[in-house]
Amino acid sequence: MRCLHRQSGLLAVIVWCSVILAGCGGEAHRHRPAVGQPSPSAATPFRFFSPRSFWNEPIPANASVDPNSARMIAALDAVVRSEVRRKNGPWIDAGTDGVPIVTVTADQPSTSVILDRSGTTNPAISAAWRSVPLPSDAEPSPGEHDLAVWQPSTDRMWEFFEMQRRNGHWMARWGGAMQHVSSNQGVYGPQAWPGGQTYWGVTASSLPLVGGAMTIRQLESGHIDHALALAIPDTRADLFASPAERTDGTSTSPSAVPEGARLRLDPSLDLASLHLPPLTRMIAEAAQRYGIIIRDTGGEVTFFAQEPPRHSDVYAKLYGGLYPFQLLAAFPWSHLQVVKMDLHRGE
Repeated sequence: MRCLHRQSGLLAVIVWCSVILAGCGGEAHRHRPAVGQPSPSAATPFRFFSPRSFWNEPIPANASVDPNSARMIAALDAVVRSEVRRKNGPWIDAGTDGVPIVTVTADQPSTSVILDRSGTTNPAISAAWRSVPLPSDAEPSPGEHDLAVWQPSTDRMWEFFEMQRRNGHWMARWGGAMQHVSSNQGVYGPQAWPGGQTYWGVTASSLPLVGGAMTIRQLESGHIDHALALAIPDTRADLFASPAERTDGTSTSPSAVPEGARLRLDPSLDLASLHLPPLTRMIAEAAQRYGIIIRDTGGEVTFFAQEPPRHSDVYAKLYGGLYPFQLLAAFPWSHLQVVKMDLHRGE
């Protein structure tokens, strides 16, 4: 549905510098309504989707490795090393096209969001968007204007792509809606909403926008208790892997990783012996226990994190004064493995 080409290296550094400025009273971050986090008294970490979802279940240590894993990881590692040399990646997107999560209460007034796609109608998605509990001051991401709306009281979620407010009306080019979020497997399809389709959703793979995103509370707590979402350049054009439902890949190389592929760090790798920076270690632990799922094609190798509130210096603190590409240069990319895939032909 869309091809995500994330910020260039120059823009990435500009975005990072804006995070630093925010901590000094700059205007780098915009106001955000309350984000999708549990109350401080919550006994367990909040996670979207079913506890048995592929996002939330650990990968068994004896899971089969794909026969083509070594070839695909070697190609990905080469891309990462090239980005590190150019200092434009790998990246953590928490600003330009991070994940803005607007959490709303049961009494939030609803409004309609218009499907604004020239020459295209979709009665089911229009019906799902007819009553969205959306605050009037909600702000989509500054890049591709993404937004996720989460209402815990109804266990429903909506997401939007290229969203804007025009003449007093909310409009979006595409997106999705999901009911029974807490029991959903974490992918769009007929089970997500009446009339739902596998081509719904902001991402090119039909994996929800919030899937695999690192939240601020998780990073502050020191634990990420779910699989991570990753965008990479040159995903496979003619194949995608479950749980993805589609792809926007362009590469026909056998070493190209399909969207939906699940990667994990070798379970025998001793992370303590690597002396990683704290945030890098946190990401590596999640990648070893829960894995990494390829959700999109991107301009650089990119993890996704929750967008911060305006004026927040939270990421400057979490990054410890380093750029994301410096943190992720230490990640043991060459020790990744591709878990055996259930492949499907791309469109």
